Amino acid sequence: MRGTFRTPVHPPIPARPYPAETEDEEDDAERFHNRPCYEFNHQLLPAWNDKYCAHCRHYLTARCPHIDEFLDDVEDLTPE
Repeated sequence: MRGTFRTPVHPPIPARPYPAETEDEEDDAERFHNRPCYEFNHQLLPAWNDKYCAHCRHYLTARCPHIDEFLDDVEDLTPE
């Protein structure tokens, strides 16, 4: 005896927009932007000069006056 095979039909799942950045995330991003000590790293493409610390010549070096702040952020991400 043969049975029928029915493919289940599910309604499409509506796309959910990504949640907007919270105020804390915005503050976090801004604290690494356009600091007075910022010096663009000219080994990078000029288009990358967005004045964020990650593109600074001093980023994560001993010459960075805020190195402790960056290291604190890295420690926050390490698993316990």
